[in-house]
Amino acid sequence: MEAKDIFKKVRKIEIKTKGLSSQIFSGHYHSSFKGRGMAFSEVREYQFGDDIRNIDWNVTARFNHPFVKVFEEERELTVMLLIDVSGSNEFGTRVQLKEEQMTEIAAVLAFSAIQNNDKVGVIFFSDKMEKFIPPKKGSSHILRIIRELIDFHPESQKTDVSEGLRYLTNAIKKRCTAFVISDFMDKGFDNALKIARSKHDVVALRVYDKREAELPKVGLLKVLNKETGKKMWVDTSSDKVRNNYSKWWREHEAYLKNVFLKSGIDYATFSTDIDYVKPLVNLFKKREARF
Repeated sequence: MEAKDIFKKVRKIEIKTKGLSSQIFSGHYHSSFKGRGMAFSEVREYQFGDDIRNIDWNVTARFNHPFVKVFEEERELTVMLLIDVSGSNEFGTRVQLKEEQMTEIAAVLAFSAIQNNDKVGVIFFSDKMEKFIPPKKGSSHILRIIRELIDFHPESQKTDVSEGLRYLTNAIKKRCTAFVISDFMDKGFDNALKIARSKHDVVALRVYDKREAELPKVGLLKVLNKETGKKMWVDTSSDKVRNNYSKWWREHEAYLKNVFLKSGIDYATFSTDIDYVKPLVNLFKKREARF
C-alpha cells in the first residue's frame, strides 16, 4: 500500500473512531477501567473519624500531635492492546474483514484511553511476538498505532494466543488493562491466560464472520487455509459435511466461553456485519455495574 493510501485510511479511521470515543465511550471507559492503586498524596492533621492505620508516626512524633497520610486513587492506567495479526483475520464476507473491524475497535479503545490521560501500548502477535510498541501518551502515538495496524505485515500467518499473553506477562511488570483482540481460532492458551489474568486486568474481544459459523450450500467449494497455506475442495452440498462443520463451530464457541469464564475475565463478541458500538458499550456497562 502506498503512503498516500495509508494516510487516507488512517485519517478515515481517525475521524470515525475519535468521534465515537469522544461522544459515546469516554464516560463509560472512565467508569469501567479505573485506576487500581492508591498513591500517597499528602500529610495532614488527624481529624475525628480518620483511620488510625493511616497515622504517620514519624511526623506525629516530630510535632507531638497526630498526623495522617492522605492517599488518592491512581487514575493513570496503562492500556495494552494485544492484536492478533495471523492470516485467519484476512477474512470477511459481509461489511468488513475481521482485521478491519479489529483495527477500528483498537483505535476506539486507544483514543478513549488517551482522552483519559492513560498510556497505550501494543503487542502484535501471530504464533510468535511480531512487534512491541511500548506504552506512551499522545495522539501522535495513537496515529502511529493505527498506521501499524493498517500496514503491518507479520512474519508468520499462524496463531498462538499463548505467545501474545506470555509476552505481556514478561514485558509489562506494572498492572495494566490488556485487551486481547483476536478471532481466537486457537486452543491451548488456558494456562497463559490465567497467568496473565493474575497480573493484569485482561479483557477478551473476539471478532468473527458469520460465514465462519456455517458452510453455505453451494456445491463443490475450493477453500484456502490462510494460516497453513493448504487448499482443499469441500462438498458443501453434503449434509454430513455441513453438520460436522457446524458441530465443530459450536464446540469451539463453548470451549472459548468456558476458558474465559474459568479465567475470570470479561469478554465480548463482535460480528463483521454488525456495528461494534453496541457490544462494546454493553461490555463497559457490565464492568461499570461491578465498580
